[in-house]
Amino acid sequence: MESDLTTIKGIGDAVAGQLIAAGIRTSEELRAIGAHAAYGKMLQNGLRPHFIGYYALEMALQGRSWNDCTGVEKDRLRIRFDQLKSECAGDASLIHELRAIGVMI
Repeated sequence: MESDLTTIKGIGDAVAGQLIAAGIRTSEELRAIGAHAAYGKMLQNGLRPHFIGYYALEMALQGRSWNDCTGVEKDRLRIRFDQLKSECAGDASLIHELRAIGVMI
């Protein structure tokens, strides 16, 4: 299946690949679930959490540059990111361990 994820400004091949690996294959699917849920799926798929990646995805879906996120908006996103990271921590650790022993690709 081809993907149009990279048609969203701010989403390159690497992020598109991570989204596809997490089961989000099109820009329509990404927009429907939003950046927060999408990043959660990426974490559950083994992505190491990184705040800049989180808010860059949010900015991309808003049609804004990743470095446009500042001040109170950035602080609010940090709180949401930390909550999501904590919710997904067990899943990511398990996936990392399974991949390390060759059970998952």
